[in-house]
Amino acid sequence: MTAKAEGKVAWSSGMAAPRSAVPSGATDCHFHVYDARVPSRPGTPHHPDAVEADYRALRQRLGLSRGVLVQPSAYGTDNSRHLQALETLGRAEHRMVAVVEPDVADAELRRLDAAGVRGVRFNLTMPGVLTAASVAPLGRRIAALGWHVQVNAPEPLLVALEPVLARLPCPVVLDHLGQVPQPAGTESAAFGTVRRLLDGGKAWVKISGPYIRSRAGAPGFADSGRVATALAQAAPDRLLWGSDWPHPTQPPNRKPDDADLLDRCAAWIGSTTLWHRMLVDNPAALYGFEASSS
Repeated sequence: MTAKAEGKVAWSSGMAAPRSAVPSGATDCHFHVYDARVPSRPGTPHHPDAVEADYRALRQRLGLSRGVLVQPSAYGTDNSRHLQALETLGRAEHRMVAVVEPDVADAELRRLDAAGVRGVRFNLTMPGVLTAASVAPLGRRIAALGWHVQVNAPEPLLVALEPVLARLPCPVVLDHLGQVPQPAGTESAAFGTVRRLLDGGKAWVKISGPYIRSRAGAPGFADSGRVATALAQAAPDRLLWGSDWPHPTQPPNRKPDDADLLDRCAAWIGSTTLWHRMLVDNPAALYGFEASSS
């Protein structure tokens, strides 16, 4: 187990380490960095600095071993800052999901692959350079690299995209509990789409951002927890966890307690075997990390 340490972390409330046992090789599959020196794309919200040293402190507090940087919408297709963070944090223990132009050159895809990129993100919750129309053509191109498409989409768009995603020759990763809306939760059309994609062996889903769609709210996010439990029971081999640090959808004075969220996630998952799969085995399989020795 990686040693955990109490202490204040930027953009995370609380100071305690998680109570849950965090296994060696535990992987945070969704976090970002922000840097005031890098201009944000017009129309996107600004987030204050949240840099590598801050994330290292979070990783130490939670006892994590590995991580996956996710290019935020604020930086569009300028992946340079996150590629720098990937290098700084260490490519052996980290991977990245990028955002690219729809007509990105093959040479650029190969360059990103060599740098540690393993997927392309489609954030369809807001206007951006990548749209739903780009999912199929880009998905076909990146399949040869062993990459995946990472989709963050509101319910109507996710449901409409289901046949497209089901036919892709590459894996599909669904952000933030599949953006399953509340209070409908497991009875929603989005949950049905997520379940069918999981059942078809096509999708992976991240237990991340439980606050994004929750109506129950903090601190328990019980409605999101019920969705997480249902997903864990449906597809234990396709479950991932992400901190979503520094929680860009949450205002600065309402950042969640990451250790508490991790403990709640452990309770939602229930089984120590599933917990290890979600934190260690499943990320190793998807992102190409070496198997943990534990």
